[in-house]
Amino acid sequence: MTRRPKWVVGWWRQDRGSYTLETVICVAVLIPFLGLLAAYGLAGIFDNSVEGAASSAARAASQAADADIAQVRGRTAAEAALRQDDRNCTSRSIRIDTSAFSAPPGQAASVTATVTCTIPLSQLTVPGLPGSKTLTASAISVVDQYADRK
Repeated sequence: MTRRPKWVVGWWRQDRGSYTLETVICVAVLIPFLGLLAAYGLAGIFDNSVEGAASSAARAASQAADADIAQVRGRTAAEAALRQDDRNCTSRSIRIDTSAFSAPPGQAASVTATVTCTIPLSQLTVPGLPGSKTLTASAISVVDQYADRK
């Protein structure tokens, strides 16, 4: 029988404790990665909420009889949509373009609503994460072509 070198015989016994070290390293890398993944997922959900608010604002504004009422209804609908989804924007902007209300009846017209919402990244599951993300969405809704416009 041939004798094996000493390093070949017990090489697996020298590996004690490495599983613990590997686990600690993996967890240290995995937890921040999962936190960022969750933050991006929540940013997508916030983005959908902003798009929904823009759609609601455009739809509500397009059903108004004149431009002034359309502005009020559009802003109210956007605010209600953001509040319903519990979106706490640090700053928000709601623009309703009602210039198409000046078109005569019988001519195609549409209303455009743009909603901008800035959210702090610390609100996205990772407390203490610096910075913010600005989400913007626009939506267009057609005004009834034959309705009386003022």
